[in-house]
Amino acid sequence: MIISIASGKGGTGKTTIAVNLALSLNGKVQLLDCDVEEPDDHIFLKPEFSKSEKIYLPKPFVDTAKCNYCGRCSEVCQYNAIAVIKNKVLIFYELCHSCGACKIACPQEAIFEKEVEKGIVEEGTARNILFAQGKLRESESSPVPLVKAVKKKIKKEHNVIIDCSPGTSCPVVEAVKDTDFCLLVTEPTPFGLNDLKLAVEMCRKIKVPLGVIINREDIGDKKVEAYCKEEKIPILMTIPFSKEIAYAYSEGIPIVEKFPEYKEKFQELFERIKKTK
Repeated sequence: MIISIASGKGGTGKTTIAVNLALSLNGKVQLLDCDVEEPDDHIFLKPEFSKSEKIYLPKPFVDTAKCNYCGRCSEVCQYNAIAVIKNKVLIFYELCHSCGACKIACPQEAIFEKEVEKGIVEEGTARNILFAQGKLRESESSPVPLVKAVKKKIKKEHNVIIDCSPGTSCPVVEAVKDTDFCLLVTEPTPFGLNDLKLAVEMCRKIKVPLGVIINREDIGDKKVEAYCKEEKIPILMTIPFSKEIAYAYSEGIPIVEKFPEYKEKFQELFERIKKTK
């Protein structure tokens, strides 16, 4: 079973749920950290890495000796990553999706591609867990290709947990799609509710079954619960606010290690997910 852990906003406890769920499952377990801009599952798992793979993507460059500045490359680019101004071609690499359309469309064959490092994918083990994470290079944008690279490491014979980045943008959609179930972690605040609605809409559009976990459920209001009831979304787990849990988190200690009774709760969560699906 492949379970994605997502949230409409950051700081809701998504990583906490992903790590502790993975630590609580028996048998073959794999955890993938697809929050490639800020991966931090390793802080809690402390895995031993055995493999590191550089991920490359083609990027377009212009041979000015061949280019006649016709502007065809700019016309075909769907991402507005190329602009032709008089006798100059400007390429905005932060917008480029490496689709290759500009190279194909160029009548002068003036555009060529170079492989540029996008980031790395690291693999290792922690306890009984297979672990993989992606790290986007600081100078790079568009993390989607790196998310795809991490997801290629999925072992289908394992129970797979995918920790997604916060929000509902392209890298989150890429991480959540094709998973068996999405756990949306939220908090009972106006911001939590607003962003939960966006995440629910995302899951429904890509047709991934979903359920909700309310973290720090005793510090806000009941509007998240009311919304879930109205939308017939199952609330699969609630976690109360706890200074002890917060202190453990700040020290990189998983909940189930500090409070062993939570291991059974996460196992029950997994059983609820299987029944809900």
